[in-house]
Amino acid sequence: MSAAEQAVDVVVLGLGAGGEHAAIKLARAGLDVVGVERDLVGGECPFWGCTPSKLIIRGAHVLAEARHVDELAGRVTLEPDLGPTARRVREANHDWTDDGHSAPLREAGVRLVRGRGRLDGPGRVVVETSSGTETYVATRGVVLATGTEAAVPPIDGLAGTPYWTNKEVVHATTAPARLGVLGGGPIGAELAQAFARFGSAVTLLEAGPRLLGPEEPEASAAVTAAFVREGLDVRTGAEVRAVSHVDGVFRLRVGEEEVVVDQLLVATGRRANLRGTGLETVGLDPEADAVAVDDRLRAGERLWAVGDITGEGPYTHVAKYQAVGAVGDVLGHPARPADYRGLTRVTFTDPEVGAVGMTEEQARAAGVDVRVGLADVPRSSRGWMHGPGNEGVVKVVADAARGVLVGGTVVSPYGGEVMGLLSTAVHAEVPVDVLRGMHFPFPTFQRAVETALRDLDL
Repeated sequence: MSAAEQAVDVVVLGLGAGGEHAAIKLARAGLDVVGVERDLVGGECPFWGCTPSKLIIRGAHVLAEARHVDELAGRVTLEPDLGPTARRVREANHDWTDDGHSAPLREAGVRLVRGRGRLDGPGRVVVETSSGTETYVATRGVVLATGTEAAVPPIDGLAGTPYWTNKEVVHATTAPARLGVLGGGPIGAELAQAFARFGSAVTLLEAGPRLLGPEEPEASAAVTAAFVREGLDVRTGAEVRAVSHVDGVFRLRVGEEEVVVDQLLVATGRRANLRGTGLETVGLDPEADAVAVDDRLRAGERLWAVGDITGEGPYTHVAKYQAVGAVGDVLGHPARPADYRGLTRVTFTDPEVGAVGMTEEQARAAGVDVRVGLADVPRSSRGWMHGPGNEGVVKVVADAARGVLVGGTVVSPYGGEVMGLLSTAVHAEVPVDVLRGMHFPFPTFQRAVETALRDLDL
């Protein structure tokens, strides 16, 4: 080892949700840990993802409920204003400063190095900082957690325009009069509805045949119906051929039509931050879309990977789950192998889409002897009482051969919370007969889960 190289126990490359968690736990276990981050410590979730977007959505939900007052409870005058929500966003992330994340790292004993890091062979990390190059040799190894960034499609003219991604949109203090949204996945769908509720005329353009394509088609249909009822212009199978920005407006050529908007949000997916990370120096494909890991999160010699870059699910809860597993393996602790059968996900539209495990299509593709049960949320006891805004459906997917659920979806108000029951059922492989024998409190949205279970042909 040269004099310019520094020996440490572990280097954590990338300090988003997974990397931050791993670095703190390893340091608290007594290891000499270096954490490397080129941007804000904490990553996408607190600054440009989960937290700010859900604060915007919360404000939008309040507006939606207020619009039902005339139907349910009296009269109200409504003046949408993004300002209060924008202030909450700034307060929550301390005006995009990361002291609330970097301070706990340092308190735990992590050496924080700000710069662009890359692998340089097993256990070796080179970091380009503002003051020069630093090289670290990790005797235990490296935890790779470099996360993702917005994937922007190569549409003619788009690159030269001042479009928003998830990073720019959360800085908005006013809602644009006309908003175009490219992409009908979770990010695009959530923010399209939120800004429509704040007063924007929203055109939502999805290239695929339906919104929320990876989810159940029943979920897509329920969300689309809610969007249309609220006045969003939803276009699926929409091919955006070109984009221009002239005189303060965006002009989008969609098929043979032109769509004119004041602001454009690009939400067409995420791309792993793997280019330039030195994967080739540890025997991995530098052009790969994800880093393959085993059930101990091992990606190679003295190398672990956690978070979005593993391709197991672009969710904060998955990153932290994997970080726990990687930390245990680094420390040599016995641990349960990583298990993604009961992977949960929530799209925070209204109605919410909470889902776990496999969809019907995925289960059939996996060779499962599939049985499906459905329940209509508006016809359930709580759905009927809820009234306006009660769109939704519950769908359960069962393996008839084993008599257990392999997937489930709840589309309803608070669907992400109601889905917890199905998450336990799928993860623990609770027999359907046991689930059917449970007490489902009346009147709750969970009663629709009971109805879906009884609809199963088992």
